[in-house]
Formats: sequence, C-alpha cells, structure tokens
Amino acid sequence: MELRRQALDALCTANPARKVAMTRELAASADAMPLSSTAPPAPAGVPGRPERPQLIHASKVPKRSPAKPEGLAALLHAIAHIEFNAINLALDAAWRFEGLPRDFHLDWIRVAGEEAYHFTLLREHLASLGYAYGDFDAHDGLWAMCEKTKDDVVARMALVPRTLEARGLDATPQIQQKLRQVGTPAAMRAVEILDVILRDEVGHVAVGNRWYRFLCEREGLDPIAHYDRVALRYAAPKLYPPFNVDARRRAGFSEEEMHVMRLAHPAAER
Repeated sequence: MELRRQALDALCTANPARKVAMTRELAASADAMPLSSTAPPAPAGVPGRPERPQLIHASKVPKRSPAKPEGLAALLHAIAHIEFNAINLALDAAWRFEGLPRDFHLDWIRVAGEEAYHFTLLREHLASLGYAYGDFDAHDGLWAMCEKTKDDVVARMALVPRTLEARGLDATPQIQQKLRQVGTPAAMRAVEILDVILRDEVGHVAVGNRWYRFLCEREGLDPIAHYDRVALRYAAPKLYPPFNVDARRRAGFSEEEMHVMRLAHPAAER
C-alpha cells in the first residue's frame, strides 16, 4: 500500500482503538512505503470519528475542578480529545498535500504515531478512573481550522502546528501546576503523562516551523508578514500570555518571532 493511501485509510477510521492501531502500524512501516505522487480522492466521512463525544461549542463545555474525581476525568478527557484530533490533523497533512518532499509526509506520519501514543496513555488513565473517551462533551476547534486550511498548505503549517498546537506548549505547565496542587496519585500520573506530551509536542511544533519556513522560502514569502496575513484571513485565535518561551525556542520559533511576541505582550515571558 502507498503511504498516502494508508494515511487516508487511518484518517477515515472512526473507531478510536482501530485508528490508533492503524496509525502506529503506519508510523512503524512508513519508511519502506512508496509515496504516491497524487493524493487518493477523499471519500465522505473525513475525518472518521466515533459517535461520542458529542461536539458542542467551546463556550458550552462545562468547567470542572480537577480536585474532584469527575473534574480530573473531564480534564483528562479534554486533553485526550485534543490528542485524538491531533492524530487526524497529522494524518490529514500526510495524505492531503501534493508537490512536497517525501520527508514532509514522513514527518507527519511520525507525528501522527506519537499523537496516537499520547491518546493511548490518556485513554488508559481515564479507564483506570472508570471513564472512557466519549463520556464528556467536547468541542471541534482544532479540526475546524484544519477544514479552513485544506486548500492552503502554507496556512495549514502556520495556523495548526505553529498556532493551535503551540498553545499547548504554553498551557501544559499551568495545567501540571494545578494537578500538582491536587496531589493525588491519579493527578500525579496525569502530570507524568503531560511530561511525555510536552516533550513530544515541542518536536511537533518544530515540524510545523520547519515546513512553514520551507514553504515560505519556496514561494518567496516573508514568514512573519505572511503569518499575519493568514492569521487574519482564516480568523486564527489570538495568542495570549503567559508564553512558554523556552519550549517555543526549542520548537524553532526565531528570535525575531519571539521579539514580536514580546512587543505584543510585554512581561509575558516566563
């Protein structure tokens, strides 16, 4: 099977356990697979998702305290939902876009495999607390941006890994601090899982940075000016502090980009 066909097949799979298995198998064997020069046609039902969780507007997702068992489960579920969407985002990038080097597709297949591992860790921890993926409502913000940028690979690289996923670099340490304050064994296990996710997400955002710059150079675009254009065009969420500056640097944001961020948000660095 061709790599992009396999990526599309995994993307269209609705069952979470099956999607994870297909994605991790693909990540393990992708190096040896031929790469089709043209994308397989998209069938109906992209991406494949289970009937639950019910998807609602982000503003309607209830706020719960992780100090309570149900609140901790809801937090883990929210992160698991992000990771499930991240599998689909990476598979979609690997399948959809044409005219790119083989390494582009291999990078996103690898990212999808790591996202599948993250989802597995969270799903297993949820199960240990008596819950399953789908037990809480969720929102669809990540995939909505994927839809908006389906015909614009430069915007996809700018606004999904470099914006939406980079926000996770900023938010994760704050979530971990709250979980440490809870201090229960279940909360501390969640902190450990988030350590793994944060470590890998730095690399995922770095993949987005690398290919965004590659595409900007290929198309004669200024990366900073073009980012502002596509952020406005596709109504990207605004960046807001506090920023995890160290993680952002390790993920490949340039000093010029960090300077622009500081100008917009003085005293935001931590």
